[in-house]
Formats: sequence, structure tokens, C-alpha cells
Amino acid sequence: MSLRKVFPDHWSFMLGEVALWSFVVLLITGVFLTLWFDPSMAEVAYQGSYDPLRGVDMSAAYASTLDISFDVRGGLLMRQMHHWAAHVFIAAMMIHLLRHALTGSFRKPREVNWVIGTMLLLFGTLNGFLGYSLPDDLLSGTGLRAFDGFLKATPVVGTYLSFLVFGGEFPGDQIIPRFYVFHVLLIPGLLLALVALHLILVVYHKHTQWPGPGRTEQNVVGAPFWPVYTAKAGGFFLVVFGLIALMGGLFSINSVWKFGPYDPSKVTAGSQPDWYMGWPDGLLRIIPPLETHAWGVTISWNVVIPILVAPPTLLLVVMLLPFIEARITGDKREHHLLQRPRDVPHRTALMAALVTFYGLAWMAGGNDIIAIKMHLSINQVTYALRVLIFVGPVLAFMITKRWCISLQRHDRDRLLHGRETGVIRRSPDGGYNEKHLPLSPERAYALSVAMRGELGEAQVETRAHADERS
Repeated sequence: MSLRKVFPDHWSFMLGEVALWSFVVLLITGVFLTLWFDPSMAEVAYQGSYDPLRGVDMSAAYASTLDISFDVRGGLLMRQMHHWAAHVFIAAMMIHLLRHALTGSFRKPREVNWVIGTMLLLFGTLNGFLGYSLPDDLLSGTGLRAFDGFLKATPVVGTYLSFLVFGGEFPGDQIIPRFYVFHVLLIPGLLLALVALHLILVVYHKHTQWPGPGRTEQNVVGAPFWPVYTAKAGGFFLVVFGLIALMGGLFSINSVWKFGPYDPSKVTAGSQPDWYMGWPDGLLRIIPPLETHAWGVTISWNVVIPILVAPPTLLLVVMLLPFIEARITGDKREHHLLQRPRDVPHRTALMAALVTFYGLAWMAGGNDIIAIKMHLSINQVTYALRVLIFVGPVLAFMITKRWCISLQRHDRDRLLHGRETGVIRRSPDGGYNEKHLPLSPERAYALSVAMRGELGEAQVETRAHADERS
């Protein structure tokens, strides 16, 4: 890559950098934690600094987690930084993907990079679950118990899958070492490879940019990689690192010492997964009890649909979005200029529907908390969410589509007549009208890009000059 390669400058492009730098923080803090964590389920008697648990039998994994938190200098800070960085990493990837979807930057030639991005989100979420399960506390053990139930709900081969993963009956003594290998070695290696490939394709395809004067499908307007972009990226890494360090130092997260060691006979009251795993849990909570009994086999549809069908289906739909859009529109051209969400109402409305579905399912994951805090019956909350999960996305699609069309009409009016000033003028014949001022050339250009097929450039320029003379 040339040191003079140009990178466009826009705040939304920093979302991907947030994900990248939080991943770097994850690697740094993860190496530190690896030096002290013991991924073993061997039973030991805790003799550390935390008095309430001293002398209690627990796994070596949980004991080493307590040692990191209370006896290793800086250990608690690193643990909490690692956990917060995981949340920031997944959240930044989600928003980054949403930005790409809404602006159309997944179109040709970036379809493969879009697929890589969705795979990064998938593996990042999976690795978050694995890391969340490693301390072997009561809360993470409850999650593992649910995971075992999901495996066993798989038709025909469920029991075999559970025995294969856990090395026998749940909980066994092998799941923590196995998860550890995947969490610190295999999946991080995949993430590193995918991140590297993602960045290589970004450089190869060149960066997308917003329409503006001098910007075309054949060029890129911005700052060179060296020294401008390098300095900005380096400074932004320090900002992300500093903010995550502040979060790790000021905000407690995953206080495993409060839960105690895992005991299969106990369940943490009000236990919920990390937020990024909340939407499948929400679907699981609101789906009616459906089962099928045939040929001596019981299929629990109330587990299969929300856990084994819905998440892969939604991920597949998101992954295939650029190919589906290209097939529907017949657009095979390369695109390097971004689109405003309002200029493509159907795509924006579809994303609004998907986000609404995700949000309602995520909300359902806390139906018990909602019922308690709002003094409602949990049945009322569950029934309402069962209806909203179908009605909400449809309403979101319709409202968003009409909103985008309305915004397009407003932009067309501003382009033809100028911006409103709030100044009312009285004409000689006694009538009143509002004074309009012409838009800046940059703003007029941006608004006219999506309407070039409807309004020719000559007509736009003629109208702008007429507004200036008035």
C-alpha cells in the first residue's frame, strides 16, 4: 500500500476503527489474563484474599479468577477492561454493519467484505459467550446449563452433541478446558485472519465516500495515509484505549465473587446473558410451548425455533443482503459513492424492520425485569411482546418508508426553492411569503445527486441562479 493512499474523512468511518481498536485492547488484556488464569475444573479449596469464600470448594478456574481479581496487581482492572472491550467490540461491529447497510456500501465490489464483516460479528459474539463461561461461577454455569439444553433440543442428534461437547454428562470436567482452547487460540486466530483480510480488501477496493463536489466513482477525496491518517488513527487508538481503561476502572462488570462457584443444583435468580445474547433468549421466553411427538422422538419447537432456527436465519439474511438487492434491482455496476438512507426507502425500511425485530426480541429477554419494575403481570408483558414481534417490524417498515419519501420531497423543495429563513415579506398587493436563501454549492450538490435522473444539472443550476437573483 502506498503511503500516499487517500482516505476520506467522515465521522461514520470511525465506527470501524472503534471495533478494530477495541479488538486490539481485547488481545492485550487477554494475554495478561492468560498468564494467570487456570482453565481447570479440578476441585480446590479457596484460600485467597476474599474472606466470604475462603475455604469453599470450587473449581480451579473460579479460584484463579478470584485470585486475578483480588491478589494479582492490576488484575481486576484488566478483567474488567477485557469484559468492557468485548462489549464495545461487538456493539461497534453491529453499528458498523448497520452503517454499511444503510449507506449501500455493501454493493459491488464489496459483497465479499460484507460477508467477512458478518462472520466477524458471528465469531466475536461466539467468543464472547465462551469467555463469559470460563470463570465457572454460578451465573456463567447457568448459561452453560441453558447451552446444554439447546444442544439436547437438536432433533435426533441432540444427546450425542451434548455428550460430545461436554465430554459426557453435564457438567463434566472437560468443558472449561475445551472452551479455553477455542476462546484464546482458535477463534482469536480466525478473527485476526478475517480482520486482516477485511482491511486488505478495504485497501484493494479503495474507500467509499459521500457524494460531493469533485468526488466521483473513479476517485477518492481525503487525506493521505501518511502522515495525516496515521496520526489520526494512532490518536484515536489511544482515545479508545483510554475510555475502555476508564470504564474498567470506574464501572464494575461481571462481579463473579458475588455469585459463588457453580453448583448444578442452584440457579441465579433473575439471571440473564450478556446483552448481545439477549435476543435469542427473548424469543425463547415468549414463544408458546410447542412440541411434536413422532416415532419415539420429541421435538421441542419452543426451543428449536428461537435458538436453532431464528438466529442462523437472521444471520443468513443479513449476510446475503447485497446479493439479494443486486438480484432484485438488477444492478451489476461498481459503486464507490455512498447513498443517504432516505434516498433508498425500501432498503432503509427493511433495516428498520430488522432492527425493530431485534430490539423487541432483546426486550423480551428482560420480560421478568420489565414486569417487576413496571408492576405488571409477566403474562401481560409476554402476550404483548408476542403480538409486537410480528406487528412491530411491519409498522416500522411502513413508517420508515413513508418517512424517507417525505424527506426526499423536503430535500427536493429545498433544492428548488432554497432554505427557509423565517423572514416573512409583504408584497405590494398585500400578500405574504417567506424569504428563501440559496443552499451552499456543497449542500446543493449533495442533495441533487439522488435526483440527477429527475432533475438535470442544467435545471438545478438555472434554478439556483434564479433564487440568487430573487
